[in-house]
Amino acid sequence: MTARGMTLIEVLVALAIVAITLTAGLKAAGGLTVNAQRMTDLTSAQWCAENQLTALKLGKIYPPVGDSDFTCQQMGRQLPGRMVVRPTPNVNFRRVDAVVMDEGEQPIVKLSTVLSRF
Repeated sequence: MTARGMTLIEVLVALAIVAITLTAGLKAAGGLTVNAQRMTDLTSAQWCAENQLTALKLGKIYPPVGDSDFTCQQMGRQLPGRMVVRPTPNVNFRRVDAVVMDEGEQPIVKLSTVLSRF
């Protein structure tokens, strides 16, 4: 009568395979978490930039050339931003860039539009 079962080497190989699989799964889950946070940051920043540009359009404001700072609160966060207004070859238009940054002053999103004087 021979004993049936797994040898120690077979058990160690099976444990190594399980460990490698779990490590890969944890790495993938971590990547998904980082991507989800990045998407949340990008969405919030885009809303902030769109709100700044829309306020200029709805207010029919023809902004002066120059830079100005703003802050925007979205989803419980205060996001700093910068409005950059530059002239265009046609004096009746201005290019406006709204740049929203994270708390470390790293740009998250930049939206641009052209505003007319009239």
